[in-house]
Amino acid sequence: MKSFIVLSALVAVAFAAPQFQQYQPQPQYQGQEIPILKQTQEINPDRSYQYSYETGNGIAAQEQGYLKNAGVKDAEAQVAQGSFSYSSPEGVPISVSYIADENGFRAEGAHLPTPPPTPEAILRALAYIDSRPQQPQQPQYQQQAFQQQGFPQGFRG
Repeated sequence: MKSFIVLSALVAVAFAAPQFQQYQPQPQYQGQEIPILKQTQEINPDRSYQYSYETGNGIAAQEQGYLKNAGVKDAEAQVAQGSFSYSSPEGVPISVSYIADENGFRAEGAHLPTPPPTPEAILRALAYIDSRPQQPQQPQYQQQAFQQQGFPQGFRG
């Protein structure tokens, strides 16, 4: 009986012990105010703008933007391009530049993953497909249905 109680107590202590915790970096300036070292902003009547800032902990950002094709229905697009930089918790400098327009958001940075190049055989196959004229085709099931009902092949009812 005593061994059962001792064993139960050991199991309870083992389960109560702290489990493995994944690394979670603490903010470097926790509880401190971060000074803004430099800041500019400009908003214009033509909807163009620009801003930039730099903080005491090494964060910097800047962006410019404007409305492309203003007043043209279905062609207006807000364009923005800029960059930002900071240091990761491990001390690695991170820098990203980007553009956002009617073609979407595109970012570049040495730390961002890139897809592998498209294999040459796939590129040749795509070029071949693009070189062939597109021909509308009747779905196979419709052709079979018309033929089973005794209609001539070109007949569509």
